[in-house]
Amino acid sequence: MELNNLRPSIGSNKNRKRIGRGTGSGHGKTATKGHKGQKARSGGSIKAGFEGGQMPLQRRLPKRGFTPLDRVIYSLVNVGQLDVYEAGSTVDVTALVSNGLIKSDRYAVKVLGNGDILKSIKVVASKFSQSAKDKIIAAGGTVEELI
Repeated sequence: MELNNLRPSIGSNKNRKRIGRGTGSGHGKTATKGHKGQKARSGGSIKAGFEGGQMPLQRRLPKRGFTPLDRVIYSLVNVGQLDVYEAGSTVDVTALVSNGLIKSDRYAVKVLGNGDILKSIKVVASKFSQSAKDKIIAAGGTVEELI
């Protein structure tokens, strides 16, 4: 056996169906397309989702988008911004809104660790990053996480 005399196994290759080549072939006249109609014509394919002129399903259903319905939106505050409060004070959502650090109390508050804090304060928020917790506690403050 050499490369010049390799052949596929018997029965592994089939000849393609030659349609529209006369009645003697068995696939002549309508060329296996049936009789008349849109699907028998050239270019007569129906697009996916077409429902005969009826409003298609993907247009009847409401758009939901990519926003998860249970997503929690946080107002972000950095540790460095909390240094404006006096030592020993309690910083919560209302205090942050009154100082203008967040726009409204509509969203949960998350404290991030960017910046430094030198005063000992009590911070009440929904979430804290680990670095923010460490910096507040190192300055002598306390952290209260709302659940």
